[in-house]
Amino acid sequence: MRRRLGGTGREIAPLGLGCMGMSWGYAERGRDDARSAAVIRAALDAGVELIDTAGVYGDGRNEELVGRAIRGRREDAVIATKGGLVVDDLASRRMHRDGRPETLLRQVDESLSRLGVERIDLFYLHRVDERVPVAESWGALATAVEAGKVRWLGLSEVSVAQADAAHAVHPVTAIQSELSLWTRDPLGGAGETGAGRGTGAAGETRAAGGAGAAGGAGGGTEPGGDLLGWTREHDVSFVPFAPLGRGYLTGTLAPGEFEDDDFRAANPRFTPEAFARNRAIVDAVSRIAAAHGATPAQVSLAWLLARSERIIPIPGTRSGAHLAENLAAADLELSGAELGELDALPAPYGSRY
Repeated sequence: MRRRLGGTGREIAPLGLGCMGMSWGYAERGRDDARSAAVIRAALDAGVELIDTAGVYGDGRNEELVGRAIRGRREDAVIATKGGLVVDDLASRRMHRDGRPETLLRQVDESLSRLGVERIDLFYLHRVDERVPVAESWGALATAVEAGKVRWLGLSEVSVAQADAAHAVHPVTAIQSELSLWTRDPLGGAGETGAGRGTGAAGETRAAGGAGAAGGAGGGTEPGGDLLGWTREHDVSFVPFAPLGRGYLTGTLAPGEFEDDDFRAANPRFTPEAFARNRAIVDAVSRIAAAHGATPAQVSLAWLLARSERIIPIPGTRSGAHLAENLAAADLELSGAELGELDALPAPYGSRY
């Protein structure tokens, strides 16, 4: 059940590991670098290859953590990181976009140093800087490939038009965007109801826990069009971040339980009203899970895996038990009727950021 990574010819495990939450976005009280490094190594032991991080996660701390965890295991891992965002204030997670070539090339070098590797397997343009043509940012990253510093390139949270513009300059290996039963925008259909989408000034990114499991950050360009369809047409992988709805789809969260430094405390989808209105989604997932003796998280991931062989989700966790739970989803087969029921669920209430 291994899956091809874009047009690279490389096959990898169907699930990766998102590392953002180990250093960024979620409550600091639960962070433990030693335990997180053990989770990364346990993932490698279980055959997981795609390990996802970014330069802005903890302002470099997450890349350093990943680098320590993979030491001596480099050949077992496909390391993905990102550039194009700059942290302004670590405490508030305020960032801005910077897609200038000189910034991106500097960030490639910084990521190489923090990760302690000679070459990055997959480097994403984390967000498109609306002040810089996509082709210009992408062309700069292509020179990093030519220099042997990066193997493959990816895009994060882009529109179909932006993906086309980049692909015309240099092949896109992967597109990363939020996709789950809680966020279906990249399917070109079900979006969201209720409060409008988050927007921000050009180049500015709000402190939305920004960075979703692989990176989402509110503000600016929203993913647009049938991105999943685009990946099928262009032999590109689709890497969903936050495939468990930032924990909502596990059915274990309650409104008001988040600490102030957890970005979900201020997220529109985690208000009491949104919790109540989105309950039908998690209830349906839980019913199907019970029929299989599985968990809601496993059903949510199995639904994603069944949508396309292009999809390689990267659920994040700081727990070895949750890692094992997530990986077991690769063996869960849902019936056509169950997949149809999940496909027909109502659009989620509330904006992503």
